[in-house]
Order: sequence, then structure tokens, then C-alpha cells
Amino acid sequence: MTKPRFPGYDVLAKRQTPSWDETTRKVIDKRLATPDRPRFLDSAEWSVADAFCRRILPQEGSAASVPLVALLDAKLLADHGDGFRDADMPYMREAWRRGLAAIDAEAKARHEGRSFGALSNDEQDRLIAAMADGSLSGDHWGDLDPQKFFKRRVLVDVPGLFYSHPTAWNEIGFGGPASPRGYVRLDGDHRDAWEAAEATPGQEKKAERENRHVV
Repeated sequence: MTKPRFPGYDVLAKRQTPSWDETTRKVIDKRLATPDRPRFLDSAEWSVADAFCRRILPQEGSAASVPLVALLDAKLLADHGDGFRDADMPYMREAWRRGLAAIDAEAKARHEGRSFGALSNDEQDRLIAAMADGSLSGDHWGDLDPQKFFKRRVLVDVPGLFYSHPTAWNEIGFGGPASPRGYVRLDGDHRDAWEAAEATPGQEKKAERENRHVV
């Protein structure tokens, strides 16, 4: 298991400190309360999306994980798109619905009727790799280009949702929005007292002690 870069750090310890204001608290509380059940997607789409997101950003071994499929479902339910649509791509909601159906159909066609979620990690990864390199094609996709779906939807939505969650912030030492406290020490290798300390070889315990008091 990979050692954490910011041992002992918990961004949620900042909740009642000057680092966060009431607006930030409300936004993060709502994000943390995202229901872990389908609301926009149906149960079959949720199952495919869950397995798919777990291979795009695997979280095996994490003590706490980001609920990616729940965040994706919430994004689609709220219909918060990009503010634009590429002329050769369906709108976000339609693109995801069609993409998930096509991914599952590809899995069943290639693996004796097994759905995408029933495939092994390696089988799922090979299917995703074929989507990414443009080698998928067929009636399952209609006029939705698999590679464009991967590049313009999957790589936009899934990592963005992952790094919108406090669990991911702990992983990268992020303190949340810069407002209201802001950041002052902007030079290389400088950090403010309310920023997480990154562990260096041999200094992990020192970083952990500092991070338990970062607010």
C-alpha cells in the first residue's frame, strides 16, 4: 500500500476554523451527504457506471474512498453541464446514458453475455483501453464516437468529480477554497501554517505531527 504523501492530515478539521466560511461549509456538507443510491441513473446504469468509475480511478486499499458513481449520478441529476456542447457529441446526460449502454453491450458481445460489472479488472481495463485508443466500433455506439466519449466526457467528468471530494483533498494536501483565509506564501517550497506538510523520506513522523494540528 502506498504511503500517504500527507500523513495525519484531515481537511475536515478545518470546518469550524477561519479557513472555511459558512458558504464553504454548506457546499462541502451537501457533497458529503450525496446519497449512495441511483436517482438519475436506473439501477442497471448505476451498476455499469460504478464498475466503470472504479477502473478509471481505482481506489483499492484506501481507508476511505470517494463515492464516484454517487457523485456522477448527482451531477447528471442536477444537469450541471459544461455550458456548451461539442457539435459532434450529445449533451452530457444523453452521452452518459448512451455511453454506459454501449460499454455494457460491448462487454456482453465480447465475453459471452457477461455485463461490464461482471468482468475481471483486466477484462474491464482492456475494454476501456480499446475505447481510449479508438479501436472500438460497432452498432452498440450508433453515432457516438467511443474515443470522443472517453476523452470529452469520461476524462472530464470522472477525475473532476474525484478531486471535488474532501477524501481526495486529503490525498493531495489541499485545504479547500482559498477564500476566506487565502494563501500568502506562494514561493516554491514555502507553505502557510494552515497548509498540509508533505512527507519526505525519513520525515514522515514529523509531517504527521504537523498535519494533526493543521487547521
